[in-house]
Amino acid sequence: MAMAAVTGARCLLPVPSLRFSKARPSNANFLKLKLPLGAPVAKFDLKDPPYPLDALEPHMSKETLEFHWGKHHRAYVNNLNGQIENSDLERNTLEEIVQSSYNNGNPTPAFNNAGQIWNHDFFWQSMKPGGGGPPTGEVAELINRDFGSYDNFVKEFKAAGATQFGSGWAWLVLKNGKLAIEKTPNAVTPILWGSIPLLVVDVWEHAYYLDFQNRRPDYLSTFVNDLISWDAVNERLARAKASVNLSTPSIPES
Repeated sequence: MAMAAVTGARCLLPVPSLRFSKARPSNANFLKLKLPLGAPVAKFDLKDPPYPLDALEPHMSKETLEFHWGKHHRAYVNNLNGQIENSDLERNTLEEIVQSSYNNGNPTPAFNNAGQIWNHDFFWQSMKPGGGGPPTGEVAELINRDFGSYDNFVKEFKAAGATQFGSGWAWLVLKNGKLAIEKTPNAVTPILWGSIPLLVVDVWEHAYYLDFQNRRPDYLSTFVNDLISWDAVNERLARAKASVNLSTPSIPES
């Protein structure tokens, strides 16, 4: 199955965050972390990951989350708020900004920050503590149908992430009723050309360098084996089949 290398991305609805359940751990370090990391944002907020920052250890360290979410992701939010202030874009949703600022492949300055915010919200919700391994549910059936086997899917997905030159993303998407793998550079997202994202892995170096240094293939193996939230993928697939907007990264609350 061929992988599609693509060059643009963006989304169409607001990006709500997952609400923590009553079982959300009480983690003093997690709560304290939010205050010193940066100034408050204006129009768009920095969404919390759906787990404490140390919840993905030992597969993804708390330190990585502190830098990746707490500094890189926060900077995208703050920068976008500054870029759109007192402009026509200030009245738009994040997805509208992504779409309009992509500008048919000639991005305006707001695109990179808007696209990175959307992609990162989707990425955090693509993982969970105790995740990874073979999927269950309907997505497992579709993977077998469209890739031949789970092992074939893993091989193609990891190859997409490993061969994305420089910074970017590898995606499992629903396209024309079938599962496919796409890779996008920089801040680009498949929603720009109508693919429906189901899963994404971030292959920017800041996503893995503290834990894996230059060993991107090892990071990809860890993501697949230990971090993927197949619950999130199945929820997104169900919303896509129901013709509900899948563009929002949030997983529906039960």
